Amino acid sequence: MISKQQLDEYENRGFIVVPGLIPEASLQIYEQHFIALVSGEVEPTLQMKTMRDIMVVRGAVEPESPLHAINKMINFEDDPVLYGYTLEPALTSAIRDLVGPDIYSVSTNIFNKPPGVDGRHPLHQDLRYFRIRPADKIVGTWTPFADTTRESGCLAAIPGSHKGDLLDHEEPGWEFLNAGFFGIQNIDGSDREHLEMHRGDTLLFHPLLIHGSGRNLSDDFRRAISSHYASAECESPNRNWRVGKQARHIP
Repeated sequence: MISKQQLDEYENRGFIVVPGLIPEASLQIYEQHFIALVSGEVEPTLQMKTMRDIMVVRGAVEPESPLHAINKMINFEDDPVLYGYTLEPALTSAIRDLVGPDIYSVSTNIFNKPPGVDGRHPLHQDLRYFRIRPADKIVGTWTPFADTTRESGCLAAIPGSHKGDLLDHEEPGWEFLNAGFFGIQNIDGSDREHLEMHRGDTLLFHPLLIHGSGRNLSDDFRRAISSHYASAECESPNRNWRVGKQARHIP
């Protein structure tokens, strides 16, 4: 699935965007199931967590609907519908091209950026959230459910930043910052590249890549589904990560 040119681009820039990787039929299933979960039509699994936007929590905005209140959903490994994304054949084939044949999923998310909230995600590195190493054997994926633009708060990344170290992160002093959204201390970010993408395109990125996203200034949602994968070769200093709550071996 991944060409030599794409492999070179990933190695040099720390990410690639694969156009139309996830089929339209699959996208419809995943998005409608997410909406059904948020609206209460479907019961969530025990590990799944749905997190409200901080502006809603603090009463700074009144959400128009349950969907307008949600910032993200995490840990959908035990949901057979949403986990279908993580098992998409084209996606897992691409992951294996990057880190090797024996892989696990280690993290799953749906990011739901409604209109009318701040919703920014500061520049950060995903390796800050993982203890397994080496970093080169971990890959993140991000697939939008609608075209993403600078207006809607698309992702932005600093090409080549994955070649550096894991930097110090902290909570930026923003008035409204969603839970778990740490950012890199004292970073300029002027060399970032905005990654405008179409529905079904998929970003594959290194866990040391510096990236983030801006406000959604559009009138619609900026919504995306995401998974992280790790090679079975990875190790963790204190435990067998392969039997953790979120780890799932992918045959």
